[in-house]
Amino acid sequence: MSASDNFILDPDQSDWWISSRGASPIVGTAIHNGHHVRSDLLDSMALDDAERLREEDPFTEYFIRDLPNRIVFHRSRFEIDLNRAREGAIYFKPEQAWGLKVWNEQLPEAAVATSLHVHDAYYTMLEAYLRGLEQQYGAFVLLDIHSYNHRRDGADGPEMAFEKAPQINIGTSSMDRNRWADVLDPFIEQLRRFEFRGQPMDVRENIAFHGKGEQTRFVHERFPQTGCAIAIEFKKFFMNEWTGEPDIKALGAMREMIRLSLPVLVETLKARS
Repeated sequence: MSASDNFILDPDQSDWWISSRGASPIVGTAIHNGHHVRSDLLDSMALDDAERLREEDPFTEYFIRDLPNRIVFHRSRFEIDLNRAREGAIYFKPEQAWGLKVWNEQLPEAAVATSLHVHDAYYTMLEAYLRGLEQQYGAFVLLDIHSYNHRRDGADGPEMAFEKAPQINIGTSSMDRNRWADVLDPFIEQLRRFEFRGQPMDVRENIAFHGKGEQTRFVHERFPQTGCAIAIEFKKFFMNEWTGEPDIKALGAMREMIRLSLPVLVETLKARS
């Protein structure tokens, strides 16, 4: 066993997602963590494992392992992207996928329908899951965990400019910012107080991304009064985005940072009731 094995999930090839439910109004999701692609699509896929992994969000599920409520998606975003609206959830064109040609051939209609069924099933499940939290606690917070590349010019290329690439980007564009400021602002400040390798975390809002993904939009549309969905994008400083090798100390630190933020979120929700 290598030192990184405990940081990697290895679900069954047939699994779509795993969900855990516990006594908390906070739920964490890692919907781009998955890498599996179903067997009937592999011959049609133009990308190899390494190319797919580079644009996926490996290890993001590790950050939320201390949350009693967790949802982790096991399929690759190149099979079906849950954070895109249904009509754009399959990358048919390179411009949908960072210029990458995803498919060697046109997908059969049946294959497309099968992938879209997973998208439909996920959001049906998610709404029911969140209704349960709403009924029990009156309101909830969803931490929508993602990551992003910052060395797009190659493994030895320069990092993205500092002003464009915070360590943690908080996306809030679909949120009623005024309604949830009393929850969001203390959460952001808690993240900023966390020290990593002698420095406070660089946490900024709507810089590299603006939180325009489908999951946060869905939550704020379906739960406008009771659901606060926070899109959290980690710059891939916790891994080598070209080789996939994790920085184990960084992963442990980010998990601890999220764990320490949970009491702040719970208390701010309680103060609203």
